[in-house]
Amino acid sequence: MNVNKVKFLLSAVKLADFPADDRPHIVFSGRSNVGKSSVINRLLNRKNFARVGATPGKTQHINFFDVDNSVYFVDLPGYGYASVSKQERQRWANVIDTYLEFAKERGICVQIVDIRHKPTVDDCAMVNWMISKGMPFVILANKADKLSARQQSESIKVIRETLGLESAEGILPFSALKGTGCKDLMELIENFAAYRSDETL
Repeated sequence: MNVNKVKFLLSAVKLADFPADDRPHIVFSGRSNVGKSSVINRLLNRKNFARVGATPGKTQHINFFDVDNSVYFVDLPGYGYASVSKQERQRWANVIDTYLEFAKERGICVQIVDIRHKPTVDDCAMVNWMISKGMPFVILANKADKLSARQQSESIKVIRETLGLESAEGILPFSALKGTGCKDLMELIENFAAYRSDETL
């Protein structure tokens, strides 16, 4: 996959606007200010391709990026931002739920959490949704550069237990700042894309 061949495709809020072809969807999910845009920028070797918002909770649309004419990187709206009204949070939740129902059989979710903190109720809800729908996912424990190796191990245990996962195999320490875990995540993405492509032949 040539990550240098990438372009912003569209922003969408309704089913009719989602790309309808068979390309795999690599879906990035997480609470506001967890670093989704920074993770995408690191994977694409760009500094400001996916906007790093100054105001958490500002992104209200689902943003689609065309990578190498072969896969979509999909940036979901951040959730859990307290300053957003309850009505607006519910609207975002409906948009996300509609998209995930659409993408569950064609995508894999990169669920981003902050390795320094216990996953939130919203993080748990997202993981439970994916488990219930059978959507594959990986937990990306971002900001790993902030912790020592021992602290990372302890935090991953807390993340696994909080999310109710049987093992820590699906939890990947990551640093958008230093690139830790980037190679492993790209390998996972490429393997999933190849698997989905074979399925659609």
